[in-house]
Amino acid sequence: MTTTTVERLAGLLLAAEAVALFVLAGWEIVALVRGDTGSVASSVALIVLTAVGAFAVAGFALATWRGASWGRSGGIVTQLLALAVAGGALTGEDPQPGFAVTVALPALLGLALLILAARAASRRLRSSSS
Repeated sequence: MTTTTVERLAGLLLAAEAVALFVLAGWEIVALVRGDTGSVASSVALIVLTAVGAFAVAGFALATWRGASWGRSGGIVTQLLALAVAGGALTGEDPQPGFAVTVALPALLGLALLILAARAASRRLRSSSS
């Protein structure tokens, strides 16, 4: 099956997000090794969850690149979760607007690309069934 440019762009953005999560997991490992954590158990749990998330987003990226609908669906959920993280960064005692923008902009772009990718896949399916 041939995918469109927008589907491949959405897959590439998801792949970049997966790489960012893998880097974050590596950073968390360095913090654990250096002793910069309050709780070893919590730190290990966070590392495992970050790595699982990174593998999931990498899977969504590959599936989106190949035109699978489940990859787009998972990618959309990922973008919505990133927007929730960005929103959370704006609240609390020490808001971080720079971090919020850094997380929100790629998430908004990814959301737009994934919606366009779903539309492209729908057109492809309609034209192949005619």
